[in-house]
Amino acid sequence: MTKKPLSPDLLRIDAQDEAARIENWVLDMVGKRFRKKGAVIGLSGGVDSSVCAAICVKALGAERIIGIFTPERECKEETNELGRLIADHLGITAIREDITELLKASGCYERRDDGIRMSVPEFQRGWGSKVVLPNILESDRLNISNIVVRDLDGNEIRQRMNTRSYLQVVAASNFKQRTRKMMEYYHADRLNYAVIGTPNKLEYDLGFFVKNGDGSADLKPIAHLYKTQVYQLGRHYGLPDIVLNRAPTTDTYSLPQSQEEFYFSLPYYHMDIALFAYHNGYTPLELSTYLSITPEQAERIYRDIESKRRMVQYLQSPPLILP
Repeated sequence: MTKKPLSPDLLRIDAQDEAARIENWVLDMVGKRFRKKGAVIGLSGGVDSSVCAAICVKALGAERIIGIFTPERECKEETNELGRLIADHLGITAIREDITELLKASGCYERRDDGIRMSVPEFQRGWGSKVVLPNILESDRLNISNIVVRDLDGNEIRQRMNTRSYLQVVAASNFKQRTRKMMEYYHADRLNYAVIGTPNKLEYDLGFFVKNGDGSADLKPIAHLYKTQVYQLGRHYGLPDIVLNRAPTTDTYSLPQSQEEFYFSLPYYHMDIALFAYHNGYTPLELSTYLSITPEQAERIYRDIESKRRMVQYLQSPPLILP
């Protein structure tokens, strides 16, 4: 069969039919399979959690949905404001759980700062920080992370991280995702509700989640959809433009950080096509033609996808049991 040329049209869906299909699945999973009364969902103000909340409202009814806000001292206020906007827009109950004290008690911030000092010894409490990857189109050093720190005067230092530093910073930062999920399951357990996971296909397929953190859920309604398809559903559900136009962020580190610079190394609309091309037998040359990059750069993207997919086998794996 002749493949169609790469284009955004390949990711176009019938949003109305797909929404109905997912809604029926959610209703069946929550009510019949899990025998739960409703659903709990963490609201981040992003399109993924907003679409998942809209799906659940249509499937189960707004009165059976609880939205959870889990801010901490390094969150952007915009996250909570947009999360509240979505809760009000959909008519669902929302609960705020500030997890700052839990993170402090676990040593999250101190352990992370100690990890940063392994790469930037002069780093001080109160400075901003984030972990970034090099642009995949400009560098062939895949998955070599840098730490960016900003002092109180606004001066920035960018330093390549050694392995010990990177692992400790990430391990400590993962307290945030795991604590948030703990709160979601607390409310789910007390209400006999299911927990909804919000990853899209890019995140689920390439491992952009924390094991036993935001990777934990009872069902993941949009894990089969590319990010651009999630936006199509968002428009179908009539979500506010401010949510649909918001750039995807991690909201994990104290400095502003995009998902692109932290993990994917490409804008999501290019990464969508790249992952689709990878899964459907398009050559690096075909991808390079579509993205207007060199074949060598396209091969680099495919190597990065393969590297992330090897890692995701561990992240998606359930506990192993001796047969």
